[in-house]
Parts: sequence; C-alpha cells; structure tokens
Amino acid sequence: MTTLPRPVTDLSADEARRIALRAQGFLGSPDRRAGVRGVLRHLGAVQLDTISVLARSHELIPYARLGAVGRGVVEDAYWKPTSPGTAAARPHAFEYWSHAACILPVEEWPHFAFRRRAYRDRPHWGHELPEGAYDQVIKQLRAEGPLTATELGGAKRTSEWWDWSGAKVAVERALMYGEVVCVERRGWKRVYDLAERAIPDDLLHDELDDAECLRRLVRLAGQSLGVGTRADIADYHRLKAEQVDAVIADSGLVPVTVEGWGKPAWADPEALTTPPRGRHRTTLLSPFDSLIWERARTERIFGFTHRLEAYVPKPKRVYGYFAMPVLSGGHLVGRVDPAREGRTLVARQVTLDGPKAVPAVAQALVEAASWVGSTDVRVERVDTPDLHAPLTGELARLLA
Repeated sequence: MTTLPRPVTDLSADEARRIALRAQGFLGSPDRRAGVRGVLRHLGAVQLDTISVLARSHELIPYARLGAVGRGVVEDAYWKPTSPGTAAARPHAFEYWSHAACILPVEEWPHFAFRRRAYRDRPHWGHELPEGAYDQVIKQLRAEGPLTATELGGAKRTSEWWDWSGAKVAVERALMYGEVVCVERRGWKRVYDLAERAIPDDLLHDELDDAECLRRLVRLAGQSLGVGTRADIADYHRLKAEQVDAVIADSGLVPVTVEGWGKPAWADPEALTTPPRGRHRTTLLSPFDSLIWERARTERIFGFTHRLEAYVPKPKRVYGYFAMPVLSGGHLVGRVDPAREGRTLVARQVTLDGPKAVPAVAQALVEAASWVGSTDVRVERVDTPDLHAPLTGELARLLA
C-alpha cells in the first residue's frame, strides 16, 4: 500500500463546507456561457434515474445551479452532437456506470477503460446471455445504425421489469464492455450505437492502463468535491478503497485535516488558493444531486440526514416519496416532497428547520413551480403545524 504523506493544511468545518459548495457550483456566480455542458464537465458525472416528479434528476442538476434553463436546452446539451448529421458530428457526452448510471463528458471515455476491462473479466452476471445474441446485436447495429432495445428486438421477455430479452441482455453487456455506447436518449430510451462509430477516434483508441485511469478519476473526484475523505473520493465514481489508496499520492490532490471529520482528507489544491466567496444559491435539490448523494458526507458537512424514501413502504416514510432537500445560504434548511396536479405544484409534505427557513423554502418552491410551468403552489402538510400559515402567506406574497 502507498504510504500517504502527512496532512499539510488545516481547515475548519465551515471552510470545508464552503469549499464543497463552490466545487459543486452552489457558491459564486455560475458560468452561464458554458451552460449545461459546463455543469456536466464541472461535476464530471450527472446521475440518471427513472423517477420523475418535478423533472428527471439529470434535468434537476443543471437547474439547481443555473436556474430556470429550458428543459429542452438541457436535453440538447447532453445528447445533441456538434455538427449533427455530418461525418464530423462529435458527441458531448456518453452514458456509463460511474457513481451509478451517469451522463459523463465524452472526454472521459478513455478513463473508464479500467472498468470496461473489469467487466470483460467478470465471471458471473445476473442475466444469462443467450448463445448468438451478442453477435446478432453487433451485426444489427453495424447494418442499421443506432437503435433502441425495442428496435433491436424488444427490451423485455415479459412485463416484469427485470425479465430482459436476449437482445437487451446482449446490448447491455456490449455497453459494459465498451463495444457499444449510448450517446443519446430518445423518449427516455437508451439509443445504442457501435463505439467505433460514435466515439471520436482520438478518444476511442486512447486506451490507458488502470493506474492512469484511476489517477484521473481520483483527481476529478477531488476537484468536483473540493475536499473529501478517502470514502468520499472513492464513492464519487464508485472506486474501491484500495484503488484510491494506490494512486492518491500521485493524483495531484493535497492532504488536509478538517475540523470534526476525524479522518484524513484530501483537497483540490486550486480550491485552497482563494477563500470561497460569492452568492449562495437557494434551490430544491434532487436526492441524486452529487452535493448530497452520499449520506455520510451530507451528515458530516451539513449536519443533515438525507434518505431517499421512494423505495421505502409508504407507511414507513418519514419525509415523503421524493423529498428534496432545500439549500439556502449554504445550508440545508428543510425538505419538500413535491407533486404536480395540473398547473399546481403541490408540496405534499414540508419539513422546515425553524421559522427562519420559511422565506427560503417559499422562494425555492415558487422558482421550481415557474420552471416546470406551474402557476400555483399548494402546501398540504408542514411537519411543524405552526409554520403552515407563515409558509402559505409567504408563498401568496411571492406569487401575487
């Protein structure tokens, strides 16, 4: 194991929190000229998920940082290539397994070679690959061009979500191996193409060894987090602890200590050069936002316990199906479990961190409502009943 250098910088808990907020794009003026693509490259990964309440998570991520950017603009930024329809068309992103299923900047294709190799060497799989199915999928894509799983012969054998067809098993296996790539979603369906056709040649053939891949991903995670423990850094792209240990000394990150963390940490050296200053964003956060997607880190930095309860039986939910934390002034000040009924954004359940959180939660709700085309906001339940009237009063003032 690599011997790690001694920490060289001491940070207060507040400094670490502000560094993390700036690194994630929530402190200081956002780069609006770079837009959604700038957010993607800044974060390094945007998680995908099937749940859609206000919007899908990959739409909520740039919204939380940039404000009311058009949802069509978001989709185009991810999936519309430069010079579409020409031989010089170049994608901006591809979909692959990082923190989970994520949209990744296409420039990072070479740095996931270590994971593609690991999948090729994997001995056991959850789905059996039917004989001949893999070759048939590759042959069909080569002959017909980009296709969805449905167009390849159907995504499922039965109505059960887990019961994949042979074609779906084959094309997903090819995606994991890197022979097939997804650089477009169409109506939420993955569109598969041969990597040799979709990925630019300068990236496709830049096969790096595992150590080079891991150094890059550890450095990227450190930059995107600002400051983090080994567990934080490993979790960002779902690396193993030993993989981080093997390269962190050569990653360019610098060792630090953070007040109250109790564990060694590393920081992006650029994040330490200037104090984090600027405007704080007030917004609803997707539970899959990289600012808060790791529970232990969220509790350590913000003193806030966050858990997605969509998969928890309804009687056991505490905060609601898709409770979205509310960020304001650099702190998490409450939660909103939203829904939409026609032109009304419904806050089914609201949790407030005291009366001071009322204006921020109201502002976040009104802005989110406007973004998704709602003209009204209705609050059904506030966990602190005495704050229901102040919240509805503030909403009425903002909507007037």
